[in-house]
Amino acid sequence: MILCVVGPTGVGKTKLSVALAKKYNAIIINADAMQVYKGLDIGTAKIKESEKESVPHFLFDIKDVKENYTVYDYQKDARKILEENKDKNIVFVGGTGLYLKAALYNYVFNEEENNNNYDMLTNEELYKLCKEKDENMDIHLNNRKRLIRFLNKEKVEKEDCFQIYDATFIGLTTNRELLYERINNRVEEMFDEGLLEEVKYFYDNNIYSKAINTGIGYKELYKYFNKEINLDEAKELIKKNSRHYAKRQYTWFNNQMDVIWFNVDFKNFDNTINEVINYIDNNKI
Repeated sequence: MILCVVGPTGVGKTKLSVALAKKYNAIIINADAMQVYKGLDIGTAKIKESEKESVPHFLFDIKDVKENYTVYDYQKDARKILEENKDKNIVFVGGTGLYLKAALYNYVFNEEENNNNYDMLTNEELYKLCKEKDENMDIHLNNRKRLIRFLNKEKVEKEDCFQIYDATFIGLTTNRELLYERINNRVEEMFDEGLLEEVKYFYDNNIYSKAINTGIGYKELYKYFNKEINLDEAKELIKKNSRHYAKRQYTWFNNQMDVIWFNVDFKNFDNTINEVINYIDNNKI
């Protein structure tokens, strides 16, 4: 059985994934594009060792932040783990929809290609990258899909995209107002946990990799360290970009995958866990 815990940032995917893995004696595979990198811990809300509860976790902390890790790389790594664990239950967890699609669908890439879904970037940032690639580029600012395609010209996807692994997509959701409030509060918590110091380390070591340049929480604080904006402005920008990212995540999962959505009970998360387990037991076992 393959379960995929998906949804926007800040809804409790990590907690649910561990609960499901313990219930079904499963392993967990990361499906978050930023959590593959070592050292990007606070800004990505990466699971702590104490939270893993002895559940085997894969594809977390596998790359140095200076390395380039593509969707194609993820596809190869995830499928290798799937094949090596055919006899086990598996829980994917993360909000990078394209990673899940690459792993579980007949999604095709050329081996030498570099692919990126650029989820962390705004349209303005995408447009700027496109202009840097070709100053004569004439794609409209609001045509996000074409901008990404321009940056990833080498990406090839089959027209008839279907699942090649039998997986169930479990989505966590809540109302927009509460979600945005949780995102804003989580950014504050990240600063309390040491986000500024985490990012400063990479800045002081002059690291300007793709992960840093696209990661929410990192690119904004680089602007602060470069004295382009003050700290309050950086913090508000992180909140804003996180909210926009959550909105794009909803759009992706609603349009690309058959997700069963569950409204989260944040006052008693066990209620949500039990609701999901009841659904799985009645439909998958």
